[in-house]
Amino acid sequence: MKAGLFERLVGVVGSDHATMRAGDLANYQYDGSADRATPRAVVMPASTAEVAAVVRACVECDCPFVARGAGTGLSGGAVPEGGAVVISMARMCNILEIDPDNRLAVVEPGVVNAHITNAVKHLGLQFVPDPSSQAVCTIGGNIAENSGGLHCLAYGVTSHHVLGCEIVTPQGDIAWLGGKTADAPGYDLLGVFIGSEGTLGIATKVVVKLTPVRQATRTLLAVYDDLAAASLTVSEIVAAGIIPAALEMMDRLSVQAIEEFVHAGFPTDAAAVLIIEVEGLPESALEAAVAVRDLCARCGAREVREARDTAERERIWLGRKSAFGAMGRLSKSYYVADGVIPRTKLPEVLAAVERIGAEYDLRIANVFHAGDGNLHPLIAFDDRKEGDYDKTVAAAADILRHCVKAGGSISGEHGIGIEKRDCMTLQYGDADLRLMANLKAAFNPAALCNPAKIFPTKRTCGESGRLQAAVPQAADARLVSEPAF
Repeated sequence: MKAGLFERLVGVVGSDHATMRAGDLANYQYDGSADRATPRAVVMPASTAEVAAVVRACVECDCPFVARGAGTGLSGGAVPEGGAVVISMARMCNILEIDPDNRLAVVEPGVVNAHITNAVKHLGLQFVPDPSSQAVCTIGGNIAENSGGLHCLAYGVTSHHVLGCEIVTPQGDIAWLGGKTADAPGYDLLGVFIGSEGTLGIATKVVVKLTPVRQATRTLLAVYDDLAAASLTVSEIVAAGIIPAALEMMDRLSVQAIEEFVHAGFPTDAAAVLIIEVEGLPESALEAAVAVRDLCARCGAREVREARDTAERERIWLGRKSAFGAMGRLSKSYYVADGVIPRTKLPEVLAAVERIGAEYDLRIANVFHAGDGNLHPLIAFDDRKEGDYDKTVAAAADILRHCVKAGGSISGEHGIGIEKRDCMTLQYGDADLRLMANLKAAFNPAALCNPAKIFPTKRTCGESGRLQAAVPQAADARLVSEPAF
């Protein structure tokens, strides 16, 4: 670290909120992905002004920096490559304003997703985006990854529920993108910023939309003895003009792990189960539930249950939201893949996933947002067995190739980060990547703000590049992954 930088950081946030102690740094070397790298320092600002001062200090000392929320990301977006300074947003965790008349709230980036709904539910309102990690993930990270969630089929992802962001630019300036009203004039820089994975600046305030809670909710669990029949049901429901609030699928392996973990009441002998939730006025929710039940039966469901009360509904959703944690019952280590396909391609691609698992001798559980074709194959492996991680990465890359071939994408909500940056070429050509790189350079010309993320390195997709835990000593590791266009 350039002489004097840490002292400057301490001068901004105070000695209690900055550290270079090895034990502290170890806690910030990873997120929910398999990659890790030790930061040079960790600093915890408490205000926009402090964030801006920290960024300016890093820029003046030519030191890379990475904003971090709760660390629940699954693609390495918060991993501090190149010995970056981690700017933790944990202290910026206040709900600043609730405006029920205009159905909005202003929050800081460290606010936990679920805390927004908890703060407004007495007003009959909610913050709709609900990632499975919503009990711990924070709004800043949701902004960075444009997170989806269990109810994004009907309501959309994070970008559909954000009106504006105050940001600190990569140069340390403070600016607003959007505001408290829709459709701000000029270029849609807010749309560019959301989902940019922290490479275009750091959000310090967020204006979120609040949505009325529906009068009636009906939650159904459809049980299948055939995975293809469950997949067909997903397309048939949407083709019939029914857009459920949520439409989730889990296969046998994932159901068995979940049931052993939380006892949600899922049948462990089923090939697949669907969770289907419909909302609206009492009459319309009932009508939709009857139609969905009929479609499930016609597509081959052996049983369709409806939650009898709130407690049973919450138990069903607890099972789904506990799916990733339940994978620990199958294996000490697992790798979360993330791709998107058209709904009609579900049977074809799920069959391909099964073949890939057999080819690589890996167990793969499927639990995913079926309604919008967002797959999350969970690949179990043994991290202690030499070569097992490498073949897991290769298998995940093959799954993404099938997603792109089917007309889909290499990421639905987990982002590119480190994990999938070398798979970007599966979906984008040189001209596409050059345009993105030029946009990044317009915001982040010094490449200090979350460097080396998103864009391909010299490795090929599926080639393992797990980072080491030590601070790199080589010169400017952040430039390794910058595209050479």
